[in-house]
Amino acid sequence: MAVVKWDPWQEIEDMFDRYTRAVGWPRRGAVTVEPGAKADWSPRVDIAESDGEFTIKAEIPEVNKDDVKITIDNGVVTLQGERKQESEHKGKTFHRVERYYGSFSRSFSLPDNIDDAGARAAFKDGVLTLHIPKRERAQPKGVEVKVE
Repeated sequence: MAVVKWDPWQEIEDMFDRYTRAVGWPRRGAVTVEPGAKADWSPRVDIAESDGEFTIKAEIPEVNKDDVKITIDNGVVTLQGERKQESEHKGKTFHRVERYYGSFSRSFSLPDNIDDAGARAAFKDGVLTLHIPKRERAQPKGVEVKVE
C-alpha cells in the first residue's frame, strides 16, 4: 500500500463538491462528454449605472443572437438563451470538456425609474450589451393640510 500525503485543501474541495451536488448547483470544471447531456450555466454579467442609463453586459460566447430573449417586466430584467453543444462527434475524441452548454436564465431587479420602452441591445464578439435609459423620478408633491 502506497503512503499518500494528506492534503487538507483537497479535502475541503471534495466537501464543497459534495455540497454543490446536494443542492443542485453545477460544478466548476464538470466534464460532460455524452452527446445530448447538458449542464445548467449562468453567463457572467456586469451591471453599471451612469447618470442617464443602466448598462448590462453579459458574456455569452458561441450563443446565436436569435437564441437570446430579453424581457423587462416591472423593473425585472431577464436574460434567457441557450448555448447548443456541437452535435456532430464523428472522428473526435474529447479529452476534456469544461464549457457549459444548455439553457440559461438570469434576472436582475432595477430601480423603478427605468424606461423599459427605450431599452436597446447589441450583440458583438460574444458580449450582449443592454442599455436601459432612466427616466426622471416623480418628485413628491408637498401638500399642506389645514387643521380645523
